[in-house]
Amino acid sequence: MSSDIAITNVAKVFPLKDRAFTALQEVSLTVNASEFVAIVGPSGCGKSTLLNIVAGLEQPTSGDVRVGVKAVQGPGPDRGVIFQQFALFPWLTVRKNVEFGLRTAGVPKQERRAKAEHFIELVGLSQFADALPKTLSGGMKQRCAIARAYAVDPQILLMDEPFGALDSLTRVRLQEQLLQTWSRDQRTVMFVTHDVDEAVFLANRVVVMAADPGRIVEIVDVGLPYPRTEDVRLGPEFAALRNRVWSAVHHQKGTPS
Repeated sequence: MSSDIAITNVAKVFPLKDRAFTALQEVSLTVNASEFVAIVGPSGCGKSTLLNIVAGLEQPTSGDVRVGVKAVQGPGPDRGVIFQQFALFPWLTVRKNVEFGLRTAGVPKQERRAKAEHFIELVGLSQFADALPKTLSGGMKQRCAIARAYAVDPQILLMDEPFGALDSLTRVRLQEQLLQTWSRDQRTVMFVTHDVDEAVFLANRVVVMAADPGRIVEIVDVGLPYPRTEDVRLGPEFAALRNRVWSAVHHQKGTPS
């Protein structure tokens, strides 16, 4: 099944007490299969709302979203969602958290155990497989959330500021780890972030949105080669792209977030 995403004329209006708030207005975007697209923009531009619509967690007021030829009408196993807040079950161990989606899908015990072990090792948590989330650092919790999303083998990863609450060093390490797994598995990724450097470092393309109403104002192609190393991050081409994206964000309504 194809894992490209087609967003066509999507609008989302939220009724408020005294008026209607247009979170998204006529947003159209195609994300190709195996592409990594980052979305940036000021507060209130609808980044998270757009991601939630693609995830099937929100319904658009008008327009539609398709994965391949199939219309998105709700959540599905073809789309793994990772939020900033980790969303782990505190009473389950790392292993049981990673197994959760597989158990829900009816995967036999031995098979889900093997898959969970594989992805726990992939994110470097093998020594903590039997630990509860409360004993883990923020970075370790996020790696557990990533392993859980990977374990159900989604075609698409939808990530909403997944590293936003982490310290700078942990954030950089998880960015590099995410790119390593993406380069190997070639999943389609939509990645919402408020961090322009992060967007440029990770993505094939950076989508810049504006607020009031939420809309796409620019799409920047990132021609930097993979693998993206620290040398790439410190190079003049990276700086030029970062400045271009930052300028596009800075000139929109709202506050960068």
